[in-house]
Amino acid sequence: MSRPLPRNSRSRRTLVRTTGIVLAVTGLSSFLAGPANANPAGTGLVINEVYGGGGNSGSTYTNDYIELFNPTDTAVSVSGWSVSYFSAKGNLGGTTALSGSVPAHGYYLVQEAKGTGGTTPLPTPDTSGQLAMSATDGSVTLNDATSAVIDTVGFGTGSVFEGAAAPAPSNTTAVTRVTPGVDTDNNSVDFTTRQPAPKNSGNEPGDGDGGSGGDAGKVTIAEIQGTNTDTSPLAGKTVTTEGVVTAVYATGGFNGFYIETGGAGGTVADDKTPGASDAVFVYGSQSAGTVTIGESVEVRGTVQEFAGTTEITFPTVTKLSTPLPPVTPLRIAWSDLETDAQKRAHEGELIAPQGDFTVTDNYNTNFYGQIGLAAGDKMLRQPTDAGPAGSDVAQRTADYNASHAITLDDGAGVSYTATGAAANDPLPWLTADNPVSVGAKVTFHRPVVLEYRNSLWNFQPTSQVNGAGTDIVSFSDMRAQKAKPAAVGGKVRLATFNVQNYFPMTGDQYIAKGLGKCSFYNDRQGNHIGVNDCGANGPRGAADEVSFQRQQSKIVTGINGLGASVVSLEEVENSAKFGEDRDKALAGLVDALNAKAGAGTWAFAPSPAAADRPAVTAEDVIRTAFIYKPADVSPVGASHILKDLSGPGQDFSIAREPLAQGFKAVGTNDSDAFLVVANHLKSKGGTGAGLYPGDKEDTRPAYNQGAYNETRTHQAHAMLGFAQEQALALKTDKVFLVGDFNAYNHEDPMEYLYSQGYSDLGSTYDPDHYSYAFHGLQGTLDHIVASPAAQSMVTGATVWQINAQESVAYNYSRYNYNVTQLFNAEDPFSASDHDPVVVGLNTGSESAKAASKVDLKVTPNKVVVNKTEVMAHVTVTANGAKPTGTVTVTVDGQTCGAKLSGGVANVKLPVFHKAGTHTVTVNYSGDAKVLAGTAETSVTVTTK
Repeated sequence: MSRPLPRNSRSRRTLVRTTGIVLAVTGLSSFLAGPANANPAGTGLVINEVYGGGGNSGSTYTNDYIELFNPTDTAVSVSGWSVSYFSAKGNLGGTTALSGSVPAHGYYLVQEAKGTGGTTPLPTPDTSGQLAMSATDGSVTLNDATSAVIDTVGFGTGSVFEGAAAPAPSNTTAVTRVTPGVDTDNNSVDFTTRQPAPKNSGNEPGDGDGGSGGDAGKVTIAEIQGTNTDTSPLAGKTVTTEGVVTAVYATGGFNGFYIETGGAGGTVADDKTPGASDAVFVYGSQSAGTVTIGESVEVRGTVQEFAGTTEITFPTVTKLSTPLPPVTPLRIAWSDLETDAQKRAHEGELIAPQGDFTVTDNYNTNFYGQIGLAAGDKMLRQPTDAGPAGSDVAQRTADYNASHAITLDDGAGVSYTATGAAANDPLPWLTADNPVSVGAKVTFHRPVVLEYRNSLWNFQPTSQVNGAGTDIVSFSDMRAQKAKPAAVGGKVRLATFNVQNYFPMTGDQYIAKGLGKCSFYNDRQGNHIGVNDCGANGPRGAADEVSFQRQQSKIVTGINGLGASVVSLEEVENSAKFGEDRDKALAGLVDALNAKAGAGTWAFAPSPAAADRPAVTAEDVIRTAFIYKPADVSPVGASHILKDLSGPGQDFSIAREPLAQGFKAVGTNDSDAFLVVANHLKSKGGTGAGLYPGDKEDTRPAYNQGAYNETRTHQAHAMLGFAQEQALALKTDKVFLVGDFNAYNHEDPMEYLYSQGYSDLGSTYDPDHYSYAFHGLQGTLDHIVASPAAQSMVTGATVWQINAQESVAYNYSRYNYNVTQLFNAEDPFSASDHDPVVVGLNTGSESAKAASKVDLKVTPNKVVVNKTEVMAHVTVTANGAKPTGTVTVTVDGQTCGAKLSGGVANVKLPVFHKAGTHTVTVNYSGDAKVLAGTAETSVTVTTK
């Protein structure tokens, strides 16, 4: 399963001003009858908000929309009126007719095209159309019954606008009029970007959220927020309040600041207004630029509920001559923030989070500067990785996830990607030396604001983050302990690695050969980086040779670093789809590996003959493959592929067919051979009907196995039947089913294999490491599953976490997307989106011994430099045997040993003299009946 690259849009260009409306292209429809008139007094109908990200990736709302506002005292009929959308180039994208009227001081909602994403429908629209608007660039006009243009909004690189274009919105932000009804004929001044907040004509005049209007006089912030309520009891009213400025967002699109009651904070026990927050957001771009953190101010404005957050809008801000008592950051534990009600009671307050936090999601970090955190010392887990769908374990996991997730934001609402408004501004948080990997421990150095934004609860820094932000929050370095895979023992090592669309056939080559057309993802200079779409049977990887070499360099480093003897590869180009030898791409990868590792280090197992494969038209454009080290193993017999289940409607018509190959260790007999079957089952994504009734996705968190679950389960049945046939022909009962199963540990396909006596080795030997991260949840899609006889060969297993835990910003596909350059061709990190899994094996006489399982725990696992002593607790177990012998524990080059007693040994470690993360390795010697084994863990050493 691979994540798609994000959509791109065009780079900004110079626009030429005409009277009122600015046009950058010629030949516009005569529909643009004339310029709109400036209306700063607010005496006419205007476009209030435009949102084109509906249904896109990351969006909350399912539809695009256009919102109108009537600032006058009487309703305005729009019968015969219309709204029109123009692309960035100025081409008319369509028109939606309006009807009815816009109430006095009210809104009018025009629902437009629906996308495939989003979770929330719009409020009941006043009218509907099908305009598919860009999320980032374009123009909208409001036209009266004579087709005269009443108002125009151009945004991003839109070529039709008033004065200058409004800033570019995104999938999660809309362009919104700063002051409803006020139109100066300059979109860049009149509009800002913020979270979409659609309103229809059902909103009462002057009341965005059910308030009764009027002036509530001087009130406290707690009275504005209300006690034990999601919405303000004073919504729609004008209020006057005072507080200390705790956060200021004059840049980055938030356009406001937070104030908190003077003297508030401290501890939960000090809270004088339990159930009611003592802080509120003041929205206004002009006022945000006039205040600084720590100042005491009086604010007068209108209370509004905006996208779930209480705000004071249209503010008048007066600085107080007598300072209020300072605000002390609230020292609060997560146990006091677990529920939504608990968070609401502290909405907007300045807090100093207490306890452990762990990075659980960094996918959006290079998009919007967001980092998903899990409260506690562990990442959030896919429920169906922890237990079968619908089980108590899965439900408990889902509940835990919901109550322990929080987002660390960057104090801004801009996009840092190639087409984003901030592509030339340094990324927040991420640097070459600060990767913010999933699993990293989080340390807060400065207080943050607890706020609700973009349908998420966030820890918000008190101003926009520029650069690494390590003075605000720092993250432990996870890469140092992952420089190489954990030791797994064994004479032979078997691995599986999804290499994420390895295509030597680049997009530009595909076009040059006349094989088809392609669209591309571009960097911030417009250079092609990755393929967007070359058709169903076209390439899916790099755009050109330069990008391909970047991609290949990381993959080569990763494979050579595995220490593996045999590697099953997934998502390798099937060169036969381009009229070439099926193994051309695979052979090229082996050449690249040998260029680094030495001639002859690697070889590949050739594909079956054409007659022994499905028809090329029935195969996928990506395939599985085997590479191996001739110094370690030899193939036994030819490879075989399941070829008779790829026709229309059959199990592998929508997936890659299993590929089988026998291997034996060098110096052993054919009778010692073991069978490896490479797999890449149907992906979880998609909304198609599938092959079976159970292919529809169940979106309940504890039940969700993704789309096509029943198809994958049928594929697991077919895979096992094929493996048994091949094992019989090879005369072995030692079978390993490997690859990207697109199924987490306890989903139906895996449970079927377990029911047949097979065991997943990664989760058995390395249960706390996962191979894939999605939506902030960790789980294992990549498996090495062993038959009962094969299990006796196993000496250890590990997941080498070099990919799934890394931000996609470090991948070749994001090269030069932002001014901060993160790509490093010499390291393996972010070579793919899946982690490789490695298993150690003994063959021949060694395989008669029982496999050992070594567990290592250290107490405590957080210590102070030059002070605290650490004890290593080692437990060795084996099926059918009682392990004896010795264990040695190594840390920082020093080794201590002990004899096992009842399978247990405790070893005192030397005092640590250097702060940081230290790797602790234990090696078990083995004995006459039990194989040697190893395990690793880490100790965090701090200065205090």
